[in-house]
Amino acid sequence: MEKLEFSRVGERMYHEKLANGLNVFVFPKPEFQKGYAFFATNYGGMDMKFCLDGQWHQSPAGVAHFLEHKMFDTKEGNALQDLAANGASPNAFTSSAITGYYFESTEKFEENLRILLSFVSVPWFTQESVDKEQGIIGQEIGMIEDDPDWKVFMNLMAALYQHHPIRVSVAGSVESISHITADTLYACHKAFYDPANMVLCVAGPVEAEHICQVAREILPRQAGPIAAKDYGEKEADRVAQSMVEERMEVSTPIFQLGYKGDAPQRGESGLRQELVAELALEGLLGNSTPLYSKLYREGLINQNFSYGYESYPGCSFLCAGGESKDPEAVRMAVAEEAGRIGREGIDGKLWERLKKGVYGNKVRGLNSFENLCVGQARSFFAGVNFLQFADLFSSITKEEAEDLIGRWVTEERAALSVVRPREGGQA
Repeated sequence: MEKLEFSRVGERMYHEKLANGLNVFVFPKPEFQKGYAFFATNYGGMDMKFCLDGQWHQSPAGVAHFLEHKMFDTKEGNALQDLAANGASPNAFTSSAITGYYFESTEKFEENLRILLSFVSVPWFTQESVDKEQGIIGQEIGMIEDDPDWKVFMNLMAALYQHHPIRVSVAGSVESISHITADTLYACHKAFYDPANMVLCVAGPVEAEHICQVAREILPRQAGPIAAKDYGEKEADRVAQSMVEERMEVSTPIFQLGYKGDAPQRGESGLRQELVAELALEGLLGNSTPLYSKLYREGLINQNFSYGYESYPGCSFLCAGGESKDPEAVRMAVAEEAGRIGREGIDGKLWERLKKGVYGNKVRGLNSFENLCVGQARSFFAGVNFLQFADLFSSITKEEAEDLIGRWVTEERAALSVVRPREGGQA
């Protein structure tokens, strides 16, 4: 078993790759009573086209999310109820890139871990239960499609990307999920829920070797084939469309402004791009910047304004949004500030302050077992360890952030999505 020390942040992590290909990561926390376990597969909403055993498959949009819902069903009943009866707080989520199942508990941790590993690795579906779930998820899809915040973001994805499946909703559509059958779910489980395509991350008062032993006892002993994924044609730098508008039941226009980034490389370079992008956003739009003060003072943004960097295999982007009386003015102001930074750079004292602030927030986030475990799973699938950020962070320069702003915050890479009040509504 490999022991990894991250002295800059005072953390240690144990890692072992089991014979079946499962990677196990354990953060021992003997001073705590509560434990947290996260069992995830490298499979998400955008993984619709894949090759297994030499044969290509195209699954309907929404299968990964649908599968997550159905995985709690067992021949004996429902794993969610079993975990709750044991005093655990369980849940699951599906993102564009991964699906994860987790629980936290202060008692019966090993028993709960065995339940988690069992129900996720042993699927049980009937066509009757699938048909019933289609109605439930169809109602969920209807609700999210009526959510202006969801709509404005998905419209941004469709504006940024011509081909990449990040532009498709993780939940799919009512029409797409109508094509899902029990056989569809079994096929996708076989393709992506193999231990060799998964990771188990645990934090709490546990012994790393014992966690590995439980996994050996519960999970298949050998690795199966791992499906190859296809995300379509390589994206151009230019966005698919620069502007998209829709009208919904909102009182004030809401917007998402996005900038198409470079597809991240696997490993340390991808992590470095993430850190540089986060710092670039702070230097461009952070609440200590001249631009933020100007936008707030002129009433173009309010306290709901937020921004971030996201990356997935084959794509990355910057986005910022919230409520605004004039989203186009925000877009123009960001472009002007990016141009100014290109000429004058980010103020040196501001850079040092925001860099300390970002690092401090990341370190404070390590107090959360969820952040540790989910962060490690996501990072591992991207080819790096989550805690490596501490070693990379100090070497990131102001010039790197300025260069990223200069390359990404441009007219050809920019798209604006706006949801406006319906005609006759308030502006």
